[in-house]
Amino acid sequence: MRLTQLSTLSLLSAAIGFSLMSTAQAAAPLAPNLSNAELQQCLNTLKNSSQFSGVSAATFERYRPSQPDPSVIQSLNYQPEFRKDIWDYLSVLVDKERVDDGIRAKRQQANTLRQIESRYGVKAEHVLGVWGVESNFGQTLGKKPLFESLATLSCFDRRQSYFRGEYANALKIVQNGDINPNDMTGSWAGAFGQTQFMPSTFLELAVDFDGDGRRDLVNSVPDALASTANFLAKRGYRSGEAWGYEVKLPSGYSAASNRKDKKPMSYWRSQGLALANGGTLPSDLSSAGLLLPAGKDGPAFLVGKNFDTFYSYNASESYALAIAHLSDLITSENSSKTDFITPWPTDDAGISRQQAKDIQQALLNAGYDIGGVDGIIGDNTRTAIQQYQTSRNIFPADGRAGQKFHSIVVGNNAIKPAAADRIGQLIQQQTITPASTSTASAATFPEATQTPKTGNVRYRRIAGTDGVIRLVRVDEGS
Repeated sequence: MRLTQLSTLSLLSAAIGFSLMSTAQAAAPLAPNLSNAELQQCLNTLKNSSQFSGVSAATFERYRPSQPDPSVIQSLNYQPEFRKDIWDYLSVLVDKERVDDGIRAKRQQANTLRQIESRYGVKAEHVLGVWGVESNFGQTLGKKPLFESLATLSCFDRRQSYFRGEYANALKIVQNGDINPNDMTGSWAGAFGQTQFMPSTFLELAVDFDGDGRRDLVNSVPDALASTANFLAKRGYRSGEAWGYEVKLPSGYSAASNRKDKKPMSYWRSQGLALANGGTLPSDLSSAGLLLPAGKDGPAFLVGKNFDTFYSYNASESYALAIAHLSDLITSENSSKTDFITPWPTDDAGISRQQAKDIQQALLNAGYDIGGVDGIIGDNTRTAIQQYQTSRNIFPADGRAGQKFHSIVVGNNAIKPAAADRIGQLIQQQTITPASTSTASAATFPEATQTPKTGNVRYRRIAGTDGVIRLVRVDEGS
């Protein structure tokens, strides 16, 4: 729920259709220079405004930021994840690792999930789907200090009125004693906790399910999961109904993607639609709309009301489909195949998080400074991919990490690790050639000038005409 309530304010209006946009990435804008004096003047005004009438002066001053955070304004105006093709988006959110983690979480939280399902009528796996997509089952909660982020967003750039409400609500949460102030960290936009509630959503729908007197969505898994079930229930979730089904369109069928145009399942049967595996459409949906996230040549879905409740969590059909698909795989407890039956209309499918880590490690081995290996293709990794593509005449040089690039950089052409304890082994395997036998030179191949450093010894990577990458030792100071 990174920006759940912003949909009504159109903050993400340009992003809702991101699933079919180009994967080419525009350069990230520089973080703006923000005046601290302007921030403090703005906060003085906010403290006495009607939006903060429920926040005591003591609470406001105690958690008053000492300076703005320019990076949140940068994030507000640059969200490259919304430019991904849907196959890239889903391949990272629904991979074998996440399905396995979801199956494990289902078993660990079985008793709590049974109680939640009994009280709220929401299928356990649907709650798990949200938990997995939002925070990777509690493993990724966000590290941005909420008060600093929301104060900055309240005083600079656009949508200040919305963020001022969220800022006031965040202060009310700690004032009420639900969340420890030190735990008020999350996304740049203010979402926090195991299932990433915005502060306004927290105050409306968070519940104390473990009975300790606090609604702690950060440290209490029962509170977080029950609050998510309560959210879905209040948004119109229908107990006992499937979210929808992957379907097969009859040959030559012409129809637009419009999940809101709900029709009885009998109508869709009369149109010749069937399950993607060829089976007859079930009757457990009162009505469903057609969803074609990649057009008529890609996977097709009939989706019901419960899919709409997933959508209400974050105002994106691709996001809702990720929750739906992950929940199905957790239900079947099968992580061996995470693709849909109908393939995406692309010859270069998306990669899993493990494959993203493979790419990052290969780029590090090649001398690109991308930071750490975390399986998240961020700006640094995209830039390195684009540089790698350009240096080797790989076009389009779009910085995209797909299956083709994974094969190139991690396959036979990958540069192997150059750690000191691996050099002798690599030479024995003839993966690299010692300098005494190499005829290549850095002058001949100017693009291969990265010099990985190991202790007091450096090795220069040299690309030969035969395509072999060689590590040539260069002693320190030579």
